[in-house]
Amino acid sequence: MPWFERPLIALLERQYARAMQFEPGGRAPELPPAPAAACQLYVHVPFCEVLCPFCSFHRVRFDASRARPYFDALRREIALYHAAGFRFQDVYVGGGTPTVDPPQLLETLAFVRSLWPVRSISVETNPNHLQPELLHCLRDAGVTRLSVGVQSFDDGLLASMDRLHKYGSGEQIRQRLAAAQGIVPTLNVDMIFNLPGQTLAMLGHDLDRLVGLGVEQVSFYPLMTARGARRRMARTMGFADPALRHPMYELIGRRLQPGYRPSSAWCFARGQDLHDEYIIDQDDYVGVGSGAFSYVGGTMYSTTFSLRHYLRRVGAGGSGIAEQRRLSARERMRYDLLMRLFGGELDLAAMRARHGTDVARALAPELVAMRLLGATRRDGDVLRLTPRGRYIWVLMMAGFFNAVNEVRSRMREHIRAELESWNVEVAVPVAEIGRPVARGAQATQS
Repeated sequence: MPWFERPLIALLERQYARAMQFEPGGRAPELPPAPAAACQLYVHVPFCEVLCPFCSFHRVRFDASRARPYFDALRREIALYHAAGFRFQDVYVGGGTPTVDPPQLLETLAFVRSLWPVRSISVETNPNHLQPELLHCLRDAGVTRLSVGVQSFDDGLLASMDRLHKYGSGEQIRQRLAAAQGIVPTLNVDMIFNLPGQTLAMLGHDLDRLVGLGVEQVSFYPLMTARGARRRMARTMGFADPALRHPMYELIGRRLQPGYRPSSAWCFARGQDLHDEYIIDQDDYVGVGSGAFSYVGGTMYSTTFSLRHYLRRVGAGGSGIAEQRRLSARERMRYDLLMRLFGGELDLAAMRARHGTDVARALAPELVAMRLLGATRRDGDVLRLTPRGRYIWVLMMAGFFNAVNEVRSRMREHIRAELESWNVEVAVPVAEIGRPVARGAQATQS
């Protein structure tokens, strides 16, 4: 483990935890003001067939009778943003497992395309959904990138994650991926490294299979979990060894090159124009659905994490937004630094134009520290990550998303009774779930 790793992680966790504190009380606006430029649209589908122990995202067990009113509400909320003047160029559908209800997903994608001339649509899925009929339907619906959550090809690890029985063995998954290539323009495989019980040999075997497959894109994420998820993992999988994180990242870079080049600190692509879903061209993004986040005009927004309250709010003609937090000028610059440089380089001139100040001077402590650590080099007005810098940025992004995961964990704690009723399949009448409340009423849970 590099000498700087432990203190850097501790520092990042404290800073990001403070930055992700939403403002208590007050009334969040129904919608943020529409920016002049186009945004990215994120659509959250929380339904899953299997609730993986490592996952900190907002998700519940799938039930078709509950999914139908939820997708109806999604389309209503999307229509609100269209009426408010928002323009979306790129769409990302995540979860959960968005492909768990194909007819509803396809109807939602068709609705989005009827409102805006989107240029790209990325959808997450799981290996058991790599069926030719569905893949062709997704392609015809405009999907340009399909991201498959594989995590590992090791059968022992898949069993410990409760994925082996539902999604198949490593060899079965490999065969499905091979058959799926060439249908959707970009096939991305999501993997995790530094899982509990994972060894360098196991990771090397995963890399051998990936290189043999030759998919267009591979995303290798470090394990990122909230504290509650880590406790759940400990019961079934044990604990991850942080000392393996750096050698595993180095192994990934060595084995994927020269066939793949890093398009971000944790995403590797065979083509020249493929992007990581976390690297976007637009300055702002909008999240719709229960448990989604938005960043518009320097303000972060969170929708309610209660699916019942989400359906009621949207049914009453409002959005799902429940909380907001206005970032300070310095926080906005640091956020842009983190997200833009994660893609490999940062245009300081563009940052000056965006923030109206000399960002290099305003963020001098951070930039000097990065240079001293050997993370960046400067070419005129362009700041670029070094190979060491890519690993440091993996740690920084992991710290940021761990802070986001802690927010998700706190939000979900407020609705524990609701989640327990959904996860153990306790019947909840659809009429009750979707019953609207008085227009403008605030959700008491989020």
